[in-house]
Amino acid sequence: MYEDFAGVYDALMDDYDYDAWAAHYLTLMRDEHGALPTRAVECACGTGSLTVRLAREGIAMVGVDLSRSMLRHAEEKARAWGVQPTFVCQDMRRLTLPRRVGAVLATCDGVNYLTTEGDVRAFFRAAHAALLPGGCLCFDCSSRHKLEGVMGDSFFGEERDGIATLWQNRLNRQTHVITMDVTFFVREEDGRYRRFREEHRQRAHSEAELLGWLREAGFEDVRACGEMRCDAPRADDLRIHYIARRPAAH
Repeated sequence: MYEDFAGVYDALMDDYDYDAWAAHYLTLMRDEHGALPTRAVECACGTGSLTVRLAREGIAMVGVDLSRSMLRHAEEKARAWGVQPTFVCQDMRRLTLPRRVGAVLATCDGVNYLTTEGDVRAFFRAAHAALLPGGCLCFDCSSRHKLEGVMGDSFFGEERDGIATLWQNRLNRQTHVITMDVTFFVREEDGRYRRFREEHRQRAHSEAELLGWLREAGFEDVRACGEMRCDAPRADDLRIHYIARRPAAH
């Protein structure tokens, strides 16, 4: 998954406001710490668009992803931005760092890609262990409303400069898992189109599930916020942010 996708990911996300997204995570971390953490890790960092922006703010960033291809693009981006985060190919469910950090982040549906309760709880335990006392876990998820009510059993098509996508979704309402079968057509330099297909699976976790699993993992001050806001989620929010703190040492 993501090997071919990595080459077109940034082109498909060119309408996403990463500056605003980074600013929101900076706000969340400042609210938890009173200041930005010295060190932080972003899990499922992809091509590093958020990682490099946070590194630019002076945070010693580590970007973690399972896709080596995504990480190669992230390293190129970091060089272009003149920042030096560390990128590591690692499974976020078994997050292991040489030094504990002040914040663990998982952005842009990283937790949705953990499709079982066991996977999510393993990540929460690993994140808790990776944090310094008083450190925070911040992540966002596509909401159940979005994945089941908006995307559900739907078909989408899109065409933009040099890239066309056909997107067929299949929803299992018993498991809350949506399977996304995406076919890409990418124009090559000779004018011909290269076709490749990817299958992605996400789970529509409920707010109650995630908050409960965070508490079970040992986090405190656990809360959910609306999309790019610091107040409570609304029923029509497409994305929900979660914040939790590892208890401070006594």
